[in-house]
Amino acid sequence: MTAEIRTLEESDVADWVRAQYAGFHLGPSVDAEMVATRRSLIDLSRSRGAFDRGRCVATFRSMPRELTVPGGAAVPASAVTNVSVTATHRRRGLAGRMMAADIADARERGDVVSILIAAEYPIYGRFGFGPATWVTNWEVDVARAALDHRYAGPDDGGRVDMATLAELGEVGPALHDRVRATTPGAIDRPPLWWRRTTGEVRLPEWKERYCALYRGPDGEVDGFVLWDVQDHHWPGKLPRAELTVSDLIAATPAAEQALWRFLLSMDWITRITSGYRAPDDIMPLLLGDPRAARPEAYADFMWLRVLDTPAALTARRYEGAATGLVLQVHDEVRDGDRTVAGPAAGRFLLETDDKGAASCTPSTAPADLSLSAADLGCLYLGDESAVRLAVLGRITEHRAQAARAADILFRTPRRPWCPDVF
Repeated sequence: MTAEIRTLEESDVADWVRAQYAGFHLGPSVDAEMVATRRSLIDLSRSRGAFDRGRCVATFRSMPRELTVPGGAAVPASAVTNVSVTATHRRRGLAGRMMAADIADARERGDVVSILIAAEYPIYGRFGFGPATWVTNWEVDVARAALDHRYAGPDDGGRVDMATLAELGEVGPALHDRVRATTPGAIDRPPLWWRRTTGEVRLPEWKERYCALYRGPDGEVDGFVLWDVQDHHWPGKLPRAELTVSDLIAATPAAEQALWRFLLSMDWITRITSGYRAPDDIMPLLLGDPRAARPEAYADFMWLRVLDTPAALTARRYEGAATGLVLQVHDEVRDGDRTVAGPAAGRFLLETDDKGAASCTPSTAPADLSLSAADLGCLYLGDESAVRLAVLGRITEHRAQAARAADILFRTPRRPWCPDVF
């Protein structure tokens, strides 16, 4: 019997939350407080469930976000989250049907891209998503880091101060907006994000964390860090405390270096876990011995699907001299029992000027490159190499050196980074 896919109503919420908890292995049951808390976070009009004989067996929702693209512009994005299918109903196309409905809604709203954090790699390529940002989580063996233990704080006229979470709530939003404007891959943090982080709204998993602010010589807050510490048993009276960073945001190089040095010079800390950082983060190079920072994880993170190719390619800036490139984008989606052209499909002329601005228009000229919507998602923020994808056979060159030309256009000096799980 085919499950019914529908947008949630108020009476569906408890069953939907129960299905989400089961799908993510969070627990077999939920209480009224859990339901009420989750209800406060979701927009029913953007939340879907699959229902079989009156029981929710799959969940899906999306949120409005702004995504920073190379050059600093922000494009409207549909941020997909809470995608789950109960184990009893796998391989029945439920996630695909909900995704297709959300993509159609997003395109109708005028969203330029759809984004998500993929729990598993093989799932979302078939829906037109490609990994657009990557992350690294480092574990630092502080004893082997060859640090200057005489460090007593910034010598640039700035300072690092402990702060309360309430203080963070006052200065954090404006600081984050400064940082995301210069960080391709970053998304906005709405007021609810800050209320949850500071504890004004507390989910069951909320934990109060330490906070420190960096102020530059002019007194302006240019960075903050959140962390917690686990102080383990001290063998032979030797310290063995582990510090875990949950968020470190810096608007200036001085702030970034000062906050890392502050953490690295803290008494009793023998190991630091960095949390998910940009894959080319500077932290290991601040150590006297960068090998003391061991990558615990290096993996794809935010996946991206282009919904409006001309709008997406026009919004960002490009490297290199003025040029033109004709792209043939293949995009297919399911519409019931049919396969139809997806929203990114078409042939487009991308023209850039010597300042990096671009126009993108439909074209009938011969294509220089052919690629899928998923591979366009990989290239869009500048992280992936068109040459590498061509070697793999995922991009087809119709003109010699066209992949190299695309590399020069799309790649960015620093790798894109999404600091947020959503």
